[in-house]
Amino acid sequence: MTSEGTGPETAVSRSSATIRPARLSDARDIFLLIAQNPNELVPRPLASVVQNIDRFWVAEESGAGLVAAATYQVYPEIGAPHRATVELQSVCVRQDRRGLGIGRRIVDAVVGRVRAFDPGQIVVLTFTPPFFAKLGFHRVEKSALLYKLYMGCVNCTKHESPFTCPEVAMALGAPAQD
Repeated sequence: MTSEGTGPETAVSRSSATIRPARLSDARDIFLLIAQNPNELVPRPLASVVQNIDRFWVAEESGAGLVAAATYQVYPEIGAPHRATVELQSVCVRQDRRGLGIGRRIVDAVVGRVRAFDPGQIVVLTFTPPFFAKLGFHRVEKSALLYKLYMGCVNCTKHESPFTCPEVAMALGAPAQD
């Protein structure tokens, strides 16, 4: 996902997409959007989309249908539930709708939702770090996300190890100070 135009105002104004929480009737279209991005996303079975539909957000355009989706997963911190990590997942924009600000808007919607939980951190594993950097994310070491790596990456069929996977770990906000 990359942004075109001269700035966020330009990009946002170029799409009339409505960003909203997903409905069960959106599950198949979300599944197909994710499947259309095999190089950028880990595949999700349709059953997983249905099971987690309450965490998905979508972008819908009149005449074009669903053009983007994103979701999140909460990873508890053992012994400190107030420090749970929330990961953005399956952030995707239909190829022909990229560069119009839709990705920014859907990420902002999901981040707005998860900020209400007051998590310890919001993270993403991504093949498109420049996109997320524009939204305030910064690189972090994958080793800082070991729980996530164990829970999500251990079952990934795309790479031998989370540490050999080219996805970049990023967290929202300023880098932690030592």
